[in-house]
Amino acid sequence: MRSFTRLTGLVTAGLAAFALTACGTDSPSATESSQAATAEASADAIWPRTVTDEKGEVTLDAQPEKIVSTSISVTGTLLAINAPVVASAATSVSDITDDKGFFSQWADVADERGVDVLYDNLEFSMEALIAADPDLVIVSTSGADSVLDHYDEISAQFPTLVVDYSKQTWQDLATELGEATGHEADAAQAISDFDDYAATAAQSITVPEGGVSIVSYNGPGADQGIAKKTGPHAQLMNELGIDVVEAPADLDTSEQERSDFAFVTFENLSQAIGGDAVFLLSGTEETVQAFESQSVLANLPAVQSGSVYPLGPTSFRIDYYSGKQFIDAVVDALS
Repeated sequence: MRSFTRLTGLVTAGLAAFALTACGTDSPSATESSQAATAEASADAIWPRTVTDEKGEVTLDAQPEKIVSTSISVTGTLLAINAPVVASAATSVSDITDDKGFFSQWADVADERGVDVLYDNLEFSMEALIAADPDLVIVSTSGADSVLDHYDEISAQFPTLVVDYSKQTWQDLATELGEATGHEADAAQAISDFDDYAATAAQSITVPEGGVSIVSYNGPGADQGIAKKTGPHAQLMNELGIDVVEAPADLDTSEQERSDFAFVTFENLSQAIGGDAVFLLSGTEETVQAFESQSVLANLPAVQSGSVYPLGPTSFRIDYYSGKQFIDAVVDALS
């Protein structure tokens, strides 16, 4: 596939911060995918097809066979729906990535499928894109991995799909990408598999009666994030039957309203935490120790009862793979 048609105009989208937005982390198996083959085949046959993205409507002439992701935050969802990803942007190597800069929750899957690094450190390279020779390029409107500024250059040479992962759950994104790539059945299977995983986990935990607070703990001198009920982390907790307690609205220092987190000063953190238990976003056991050592938090019921738990380094953004690791962390804490 080399040609595509862009039908309508621009939908403006702001850029969001990149950071906020165990076992059983395998993607849907080949067996599960083959079970959906009949339904998939009928969907795959409908080409060309027109889909709606963040730029309007785009018509793709044939089913993509070589997809390149310029958004590392979207790559995991593409892998989860068995889309043919051949290369992905990589971020800087850190404790949440492998040694190539792929997110650790899906790096092994990418290696198994032969996904190459498109470019390092989220530093866009048109030369690398040309060398990959894709028949579909995925671009995000939001986050540090957005290359929307290069959209005109990219779309002049390659069919390009523009998505916004910041405003939707990974399940919604999977459905959108499934429609665009002809992997509708794979997307439905991934969502069903995940829902089953969450339902099984919910049966094995003891839910705190007073709910929980999810905290992005950043230490003294910085603002702290408190999850809102409308955010993806709270929604996943809800799938497990756990109520998430929000911070009082008058403590929120955010300049622009967000649906996922409120931000409060360190001095107001104890007032902002209302849950009987606290889960620390991106937290490790070391993060828990640092949190519990703060004198201003000493009287929190969660601290006094030893009910402060880490969600693990991959929990900052929820996709199919990190979502299962999130669930595993909750099960470890509450079972």
